[in-house]
Amino acid sequence: MKKLKVILVILLTTLLAIFVVIEVRNRITEGIVVDSNRSRNVETLSYISVGGQYKKIPDYLFLNQDSLYISNDDFRGKVYVAEFFFTRCPSICPIMNQNMKKIEDIYGHRDDFGIASFSIDPDNDTPTVLKEYSQRYDVWSKNWHFLTGSIDSIYSLANRGFNIYTDINPSVPGGFEHQGYFALIDREGYVRSRIDQVGNPIVYYSGIDQEGKEVQDLELLIEDIEVLLNE
Repeated sequence: MKKLKVILVILLTTLLAIFVVIEVRNRITEGIVVDSNRSRNVETLSYISVGGQYKKIPDYLFLNQDSLYISNDDFRGKVYVAEFFFTRCPSICPIMNQNMKKIEDIYGHRDDFGIASFSIDPDNDTPTVLKEYSQRYDVWSKNWHFLTGSIDSIYSLANRGFNIYTDINPSVPGGFEHQGYFALIDREGYVRSRIDQVGNPIVYYSGIDQEGKEVQDLELLIEDIEVLLNE
């Protein structure tokens, strides 16, 4: 049953990337290609359309590191970046949050920008633990929220709301597995991304540096945050 669940989630994510219909108001105006699936110099970002509707993040309500309830309404009117992580992660999470810290250093002072870091290990990651974790990274922005709640709600948000694969797996380091993606959300709660040189959405941005890439996704994400902030 667990194996079937994993296959279904991966299949959903793959189908989203393959069959998504993109509504693009303006295409890339300067086609400077830096590798096979990323382009530079965008002026607007695409919406992701699934089943004829733009993909919008569903409602959620979780506790943050200050034991305050935070919902998607708290991000309304803000551009924000979302990730799924856990504090005991021994592999990609430290790299992801080092990169997220770079984003905070650029945009954390803005009232119209935020970061949502959803813990996939809520039994361990209480508000107190998340507060200590945020201090470890010298988080200072009032709009960077480390969020915890019921495991069912968080996993539903990850796997169905974002289509970012997340699961419990005792056989992997740390006991949890997840995709190391950053999602970019606009002021109205819609997932946005740039498109590649053939008109397909990249959908999400890698939260970890990729060896051999001339331009890392973090650089592209920073550019695209700027695009949304200027819309």
